[in-house]
Amino acid sequence: MLRIAVPNKGSLSGPAAAMLHEAGYRQRKESKELVLFDSANDVEFFYLRPRDIAIYVASGRLDIGITGRDLLLDSGASAEEILQLGFARSTFRYAARPGTAAGVADLGGMTVATSYEGVVEKHLADNGVAATVVHLDGAVETAIQLGVAQVIADVVETGTSLRNAGLETFGEPIMASEAVVIRPVGVPAGDPKVQKFLRRLQGVLVARRYVMMDYDIRAEHVDQAVALTPGLESPTVSPLHHEGWVAVRAMVPTDDAQRIMDELYDLGARAILTTGIHAARL
Repeated sequence: MLRIAVPNKGSLSGPAAAMLHEAGYRQRKESKELVLFDSANDVEFFYLRPRDIAIYVASGRLDIGITGRDLLLDSGASAEEILQLGFARSTFRYAARPGTAAGVADLGGMTVATSYEGVVEKHLADNGVAATVVHLDGAVETAIQLGVAQVIADVVETGTSLRNAGLETFGEPIMASEAVVIRPVGVPAGDPKVQKFLRRLQGVLVARRYVMMDYDIRAEHVDQAVALTPGLESPTVSPLHHEGWVAVRAMVPTDDAQRIMDELYDLGARAILTTGIHAARL
């Protein structure tokens, strides 16, 4: 049986449950459920605090888990990411009042407030900077106003909260984070149960990034059309009953689908259709 840790709340929880559902796994119906056994897939899900998941996985009690890269690194746990999931993306940065610092090298002797002291301490050490790191559980912007710290380090999305507090980001981002699948360090990579789970999630990622495109086009224009829709390996080209015409089918990136349809139409393609992909194995 595969034992998997899943975020029980926060920005990671909903998207993780949605992805697992799309991958064919049962998910809990009530937020109070802490453990769910999916007998059809021989998987047991444990719903845990996102900050604790890396620690549980590193202990070896659970096989794999879904958490944020920032939480994994901040924990210092002996676990490693094995698949990026593409949601809950964020950037982690330093911020302060204008003129306080221009980069991490300027932070020597200062105090930095953050909810991610593990990440910040490692970043400062990697840059040879000696600074004091203060842990706060939230609303770190207030730390500067109250004189607890000169600098904060936090997740930045739009930057609105920082601007409202009279702060601005500076220097290069400390890190970019997103949801990831993790496993204990040192565990062999070939576990069939884990590989099957990863293939399912990779299939969801592909299905979200691509659509299937079908269209008809004159045979003399097929090479130009195929250049626009090369597919993942090569498109399917089939002759039509109407002489001189062929039908083409290929996967195309969802974000480019409308542009490709316009260019195919200008090339003479007709009956251009796109359909969603619900699952994939590549």
